[in-house]
Amino acid sequence: MAKKGKNYIEAAKAVDADRTYAPKEALELVKKISFAKFDETVEVAYRLQLDPKKADQQLRGAVVLPNGTGKTSRVIVFAQGEQAKQAEEAGADIVGGDDLVQKIQDGWLDFDVAVATPPMMAKVGRLGRVLGPKGLMPNPKTGTVTMDVAKAVNDIKAGQVAYRVDKAGIIHAPVGKVSFDTDKLYENFETLNETLIKARPASVKGTYIKSLTLTSTFGPGVHVDASKF
Repeated sequence: MAKKGKNYIEAAKAVDADRTYAPKEALELVKKISFAKFDETVEVAYRLQLDPKKADQQLRGAVVLPNGTGKTSRVIVFAQGEQAKQAEEAGADIVGGDDLVQKIQDGWLDFDVAVATPPMMAKVGRLGRVLGPKGLMPNPKTGTVTMDVAKAVNDIKAGQVAYRVDKAGIIHAPVGKVSFDTDKLYENFETLNETLIKARPASVKGTYIKSLTLTSTFGPGVHVDASKF
């Protein structure tokens, strides 16, 4: 196990590990005990009552946070014709077809999100081994395979966050930066929380949110009472 630094240990002293905090109180505490010299990302980890081995419980989607993430994503779009023009006008960083596919096959991966029109997916599919493991493959569930590429680009640039349950039934997602006002972080957190609750599979019985933790990039975790939203 990695040894914790003195700043982390000092920050952890401010957190009561035996209690769960109300969402806004937890956010205020995470901001207070942040110690990095850069603007840390505030992240959330949901441990859900899900079995990812079941097809209907492989929760995946996207949500536009009302106050953004504090980061402007670099977006590429696989499109041709009118859709390519619309993507460029919407502010996509790079738009292309065969040339863009080849560029990525040659090793270029300097982007955060990839969008594609359905007709382009036959070609983009060849990049599955490259983009899939990195979570960059366009997917209809996250709104990144669409004919409305302008909306997709606008949503991503505005602060869209993609979420996906991992093998352990946990979803990790950012809700903003430590520098955000607490109210703005709370609005983002609440929006994500509502989205995940609405996405609850009908087959899931019992307690859906088993645990919920907030943290900054380098800070200790703060347990949150999800029922107090």
